[in-house]
Amino acid sequence: MKRQAAVPFIMLTSLLDMIGIGLIIPVLPVLVGEFTQSRDTQAYWYGVLIVAFGLAQFLCAPLLGALSDRFGRRPVLLLGIAGLGITFLVTALTHSLWMLVGIRLLGGGLSANVAVAQAYVADITPVEKRTPALGKLGAMFGLGFVLGPMLGGLLGHIDLRLPLFAAAGMCALNWLYGLLVLPESLPIDRRNPIAPARLNPFSSLSGLARLKGVGPLVFAVAAANLAQFTLQATWVLYTGFRFNWGPRENGISLFVVGFVAVVVQGGLLRVLLKGMGERRLVAAGLASGALAYACYGLVTRGWMLYLVIMANFLAFASTTALQGIVSKAADPREQGRTMATLTSLASITGIIAPVLGTFLLGQVTHFPKDDWLVGAPFFACALLEAIAYLIARRYFARHPTPLGLATTGGAA
Repeated sequence: MKRQAAVPFIMLTSLLDMIGIGLIIPVLPVLVGEFTQSRDTQAYWYGVLIVAFGLAQFLCAPLLGALSDRFGRRPVLLLGIAGLGITFLVTALTHSLWMLVGIRLLGGGLSANVAVAQAYVADITPVEKRTPALGKLGAMFGLGFVLGPMLGGLLGHIDLRLPLFAAAGMCALNWLYGLLVLPESLPIDRRNPIAPARLNPFSSLSGLARLKGVGPLVFAVAAANLAQFTLQATWVLYTGFRFNWGPRENGISLFVVGFVAVVVQGGLLRVLLKGMGERRLVAAGLASGALAYACYGLVTRGWMLYLVIMANFLAFASTTALQGIVSKAADPREQGRTMATLTSLASITGIIAPVLGTFLLGQVTHFPKDDWLVGAPFFACALLEAIAYLIARRYFARHPTPLGLATTGGAA
């Protein structure tokens, strides 16, 4: 009996996919350390791996999207899952840095399943129910990021390569689920040929020139994203250098970060918006983030990081609120291009961040671990977050009435 495509099918696929990716986060920097002779070269090579993964993902996402429009969502998802599983397995078995780089390039190219999963949801949900459905999909990605690093840290404490084998096994399970259970969502009569113009990953960046009046806020989003991705790229290396944390400690800390993010995004955001409004929430969140980044670089004990993470809960809401302001301020006819531009900017900052973060960390690893200069990557993050704060405050001062509501007399 042929199954009818439904949201729960893709939810489970997405959850398993993210758990598999998250499993290797706490151990990959340590694995790189096995092939390097010093901490600075470890930081540089880890940065190369992250850039390789992000660049391949950015370049290949349009291709996977076009392939899914032509051949259906299911085969492209299966291809990506199988490819990721193979890269995890080969990573566990390799003993060469250059092989790791090649594997990460392949893995990044095959891991752009988020867009295909979102397209799957769009195929099977009516317009009025699409946003809640996409929200549930985002929650699955968030839950996978919470569970994956924690499990990876615990397994990595037993054996460094065990999370990689576990991730490969998770992909195999996910692939079987997709092959045997996951139905196709795109009917044959709705499939489109592959247009060469759609394969250009830089096309959506041209939308920056069309964002009249909203551009400053877009750059605030970019600065905040760059700070966030720089933190993510250097967290495991930094805690290892400064506090001698291993995969278990890093897995637990990443679990706490993900848990706070899920709580804020999943429930507290609505309360904060109602009590503070979008603009005050953005300003408070960006200011809180700048202070938190500085504290990450200054704390002298590992347990203090947990206090900073929990005290910085406003920052987990500010980026979403800022994106909402951008969306409402943009021309209603430019919504698609506006959000595509934000997505492209996130991809670009995700590529720049590891270059910036690992370079800065590599410059200070020769200092004693209790030297405040070791926190240099996080001080750069604090500066970026402060820049985002100043840009947002200046924009709010120049536009006291929200652009998107100016003609209707609405208020922030």
